[in-house]
Parts: sequence; structure tokens; C-alpha cells
Amino acid sequence: MTVETDTKPCATSCCGQSVVFDGASPAYRRILMAVIAINVAAFIAVAFGSLAQGSAALAANALDFLADSATYAISLWVIGRSARTRAGAALLKGASLAVVAAAVLSFAIWRAMTGAPPQGNVITGLGVLGFLANLLAALLLVRFRDGDANVRSVWLCTRNDLIESLAVVVAGGLVWLTGSRWPDLITGVFLAGVFLQSAYVIVRQSQAELRAAA
Repeated sequence: MTVETDTKPCATSCCGQSVVFDGASPAYRRILMAVIAINVAAFIAVAFGSLAQGSAALAANALDFLADSATYAISLWVIGRSARTRAGAALLKGASLAVVAAAVLSFAIWRAMTGAPPQGNVITGLGVLGFLANLLAALLLVRFRDGDANVRSVWLCTRNDLIESLAVVVAGGLVWLTGSRWPDLITGVFLAGVFLQSAYVIVRQSQAELRAAA
């Protein structure tokens, strides 16, 4: 079967064996560069809002945008390298997601003990901004959601962003309605759990690929 160089490679080889997409596609590289730019811009906007509002949900959102920017950059760098290198990069990204989860959880606990509730309308506004950025990234990446651990980690991070931005919007609305900081804090804890689940999936797949490469 002939494979075009600017589209996602086929799922089977000429011998009928399963072939896992490794990202070696000009189209995939272009999309990753566009998604990196989207995430950097969103990180700057949401980070300022998080610092101004002291919001756990926005802090989670900003950290995830930053982590995703680094994740996509690493994913772009390892395309075309050995399976062991790609799996090792994915393992590193899974570990970094676990670190982000711990940081968000710690911030949420700290906010539970100190501080006044943030402004719900600001959280919701920035959540909508984040959602639109994440939706654009997801639409660009959706046809590349399956592949090796490196490719898979990119999609899981993008999926997390969509979940996260929707959760931030809901948290902002509840903070505005109730005047309480608890919806924001609960959202931060929920998002930490989402990050941990994705870290687990990425680490398991990358470890299996490292064993296969060895």
C-alpha cells in the first residue's frame, strides 16, 4: 500500500503486520508546531489570570498549558529517532504530568487553608479562552490520536486540556453563584486526578515500548 508523505501512515505494513504511527509525517510536524504556538499563547494569558486571582483551577490550567508546550516540543524533537528514544521521551512526559498533578493538588490544599474566593467571572472568562484554544488544538490533532507512546501522549494532553478548560468554566460559574472558593478548589483536585490518570497511561505504554525496544 502506498503511503502519502503528508498524511497519517497506514495502520498495516505491506506484510500485513500492525504498524504503529510514530509521528514521521510532515503534516503531523506542521500541526505540532501550530499547537505549540497555541499553548504558549494560552499559557501567558491564563498564568496572568491565575496570579491575579489566586485560583487553583486557573493555576492547573496554566501549568497544563506550560507542560503541554514542553510536551509538544519534545514530541516534535524525537520524531524520526529510535523507538527507544521516543519511548523514553514519553516516559519523561508521563512523569512530568505526575509532577504537575502534585503541584496542583498542593496548591489546592494551600488555598483551602488560606485566602479569599477568587472572582468567578474572571475564572469563567479565562476558562472559555482556554477552551477555545484547546478545541482548536484538538481539532488539529484528532486524526493523530492513535500511535506510539510519544504520539499518544500528545493526544492525551490535548484531551486533558479540553476536560480541564470545561471544568474551569464550571468552577468559575459556581464560584460566582455561591461566593465560595470551594468549587474552585474541588476543580483543582479533580484536575490533579485527571493528570495522574493520563500520567499512568503514558508511563505504562512507554515502559512496554522500552521493553520491546530492548
